[in-house]
Amino acid sequence: MRSRGFARSAHTMSDTEAVLDDLFAVIEQRKADLPEGSYTASLFTHEKGENAVLEKLGEETTELILAAKDGDDEELVHEGADIVYHLLVLLSMHDLDVEDLRAELAERR
Repeated sequence: MRSRGFARSAHTMSDTEAVLDDLFAVIEQRKADLPEGSYTASLFTHEKGENAVLEKLGEETTELILAAKDGDDEELVHEGADIVYHLLVLLSMHDLDVEDLRAELAERR
């Protein structure tokens, strides 16, 4: 049994698009402004560079796999969101954006 309601009808496609677009806009703003104390800004200035984000993606992927294996749907969604966030940061590091991701996904339909 799921501990949270994951009703698909609760969000429209435009709501989902807006969330990703808004999150990406924040990431881009933090990349440009590098505000002190911002986790996102710290990823862009980390001494390991891109490797810091790649390590986080690996860590979050492992946590996602374990959540799925354990049947923990709430944790699965949480870790999935962490992966999406770090993926968006990685896209930004490569001067790509959400639209590039959407275009690739659209080609796979």
